[in-house]
Amino acid sequence: MIDLASYIDHTILKPEADENDVERVCREALEYGFASVCVNPCYVKLAYSILKDSPVKVCTVVGFPLGASMTAVKAYEAEEAIKNGAQEIDMVLNIGALKGGNIEYVKKDIETVANVCKGKALLKVIIETCLLNDEEKIQACEAAKLAGADFVKTSTGFSKAGATEEDVALMKKVVGKDMGVKASGGIRDLNTALAMIEAGATRIGTSSSVKIINEFNEKNI
Repeated sequence: MIDLASYIDHTILKPEADENDVERVCREALEYGFASVCVNPCYVKLAYSILKDSPVKVCTVVGFPLGASMTAVKAYEAEEAIKNGAQEIDMVLNIGALKGGNIEYVKKDIETVANVCKGKALLKVIIETCLLNDEEKIQACEAAKLAGADFVKTSTGFSKAGATEEDVALMKKVVGKDMGVKASGGIRDLNTALAMIEAGATRIGTSSSVKIINEFNEKNI
C-alpha cells in the first residue's frame, strides 16, 4: 500500500490566505502526515512555529509566480526564508530567458539559489510546463540538473494550465533517478494524484490534499 500522504506538499499560496488559513493547513498536515506545507514567504515563521517539532517540512516559494525577479532577489528570498525556518524552496526559473534561448542565464539563476540552499534546504525548480514546448522543457530540466537543484516541478498553479502525465514522464526521463519530480497545478482528486505518481512524480503539490487522502482512505488502496 502506497503512503500517499508522504508524497504531498499541502499547499496554500492564494494571495488572500491569512494567518488562520495557514494555521489550519499546518494542523491538517500534522494530522494527515503530509511531506510539507507550502506557504508564501511571509508565513514561513508562522508555519515553522507550528511544525518545528514534527516531521512535516516547511516549504515556500521564490521568484513566484512569474520567475522574472532578478537573481540576487531570488537568492535573498531563499536566504531569508531559510533563516525563518524553510526547509524546502520552490523557485520559478526565468521563463522568458529560457524561451529566448539564454540557457546559461537560466542555469546561473538556478545555481545561485542552489548555492544558498546547499546543505540547508531542498531546492525545487518550477519550469511552468504549460508555457514551454517539449524541447524547452528538456532544456529547463537539464539546466536545473546541472545547476544542482534537487527537484524539477511542473507548474506554479497560477498560469494557464497545470501538470500533465506526459510532462511528468518527460521530466522524469530527463532528470533520472537522482532528482525528484513534483507535479502541481490542477491536482484536485485521487485519480489525478495517482496518475501523476504512476507517470514518475515523487511529490505532489495540491491544495486539495485532505480531499485526496480521504478518497484514498475510503478506497483502502
